Order: sequence, then structure tokens, then C-alpha cells
Amino acid sequence: MKRNIQLANRIREVLLNGKWIANTNYEEQLTQVSWKQAVQKVHGLNTIAELTFHVNYYLKGLLHFFDTGKLEIKDEFSFKISKITAQEDWDTLVTSFVNNSEQFAIKVSHMDNSLLDQIFVDRKYGTYERNIEGVIEHSYYHLGQIVLLKRMIGQKGTIAKLKNKN
Repeated sequence: MKRNIQLANRIREVLLNGKWIANTNYEEQLTQVSWKQAVQKVHGLNTIAELTFHVNYYLKGLLHFFDTGKLEIKDEFSFKISKITAQEDWDTLVTSFVNNSEQFAIKVSHMDNSLLDQIFVDRKYGTYERNIEGVIEHSYYHLGQIVLLKRMIGQKGTIAKLKNKN
């Protein structure tokens, strides 16, 4: 199998429909969360909504780069989420995330394999393949956080106990 297809499959696995490594994926986890759960603060940690925005920010920025050749994303803006105050706001973010995930996988699947070995923007960033692998690893890292946050929010009394410690 070509490397671009393997990478695209791994992207879909973590973001959309896989269960191989984590036995879950973002789409499955996020569609089971209400907007109130998504914005629930737990002991000063990032919220599920913030983590979703964060990963989506990079997906959106990389899609823009693939289309324009301009890398305009900055770490300092990767958690600058608009306030979520209703289910519609949360649904909009999740829909954006799912759409960007699928578009990212499609773009990767259509990449020429020779591009994967080329330098990504600047030598200090490594190759395209290294950066795409980085997106996958980064996504698994935050997926684990989301799963843990969901468990913490779902346990009776956990939130109250954590808030009382602050």
C-alpha cells in the first residue's frame, strides 16, 4: 500500500472511524458529549471543547497550507476558542472538526508519495511525512485527554470534589 494511503487511513482511524490503538476515535467521543460537558472545567485542565478546537485549529491551518502554500497557524492562537453557550455552538465545532478531519485525510491520500519525503516549509520542521505523523500522534495524545475528561465528568461527585480543592 502506498504511504499516502496508509497515512490517510491512520488519520481517519484516530479522527473519524477507527478503533485500532485507542479503541475509539474523536468522532465517536465528541458526538457523545453535550455542550455543557464540552465546556465543563475539571481541576484547571483544558476542556473537551478547548481540546477539540485546538486539534481542529491545526487541521484547518494545514488544509489552508496545502491549498495556498502559506503556513499561517501559530501556537499562541491554538486554544483561542469562541465561547460555547449552547448545543448549536458545540455542534458547529464538532461538524467543523469532522469535516476538516475528512478533508485532511483526503488531501493526504491524494499526495504524491514523493512529496512525503520533501521538506515541509522549512528544514527545521522536517518532511511532510514527519509532520503528518506528528498530527496523528498529537491527535492521539489529546484523544486520551478527552476520554479521561469524559470519565471524570461522568463520575458522580468528581467535579464537586475537584472544585472544592481549588
